[in-house]
Amino acid sequence: MRNSVAAPEDKMTLTIAEVAERTGLSTDTLRYYEKAGLIEPDGRTAGNHRVYAAADLEWLTFLLRLRATGMSIADMQRFAELRAMGDDTVEARLLMLRRHRASLASRIRDLRRNATVLDDKIDHYQRLLDQPYRRKQR
Repeated sequence: MRNSVAAPEDKMTLTIAEVAERTGLSTDTLRYYEKAGLIEPDGRTAGNHRVYAAADLEWLTFLLRLRATGMSIADMQRFAELRAMGDDTVEARLLMLRRHRASLASRIRDLRRNATVLDDKIDHYQRLLDQPYRRKQR
């Protein structure tokens, strides 16, 4: 995933290939996200090709952040469903994001603890290598 998506003009429409290029996702992944109900093209061209709006890119960028932080596809689908229902679901969406953030904070703490253990082991082995060479006696 790229860190940011260049924001197109509000009225601009993009093809699936252009969205793929801007997001770093494959067209297959974009189609999967559509089938999963996470994104919906803004419409179709006369030739039946998908077109996306600027708002679709912003939403997709947010979804990619959720995925990168470990949110499951099922939870992303639930969030997308709530979003589609409108402002009456703001409280439920906020609760979902708060829970996800708490889970993320817990995982970050676990990763930091694990990194400390690895650092200690690395230091241990480095000290062993730094000791003067000793021959094993028979």
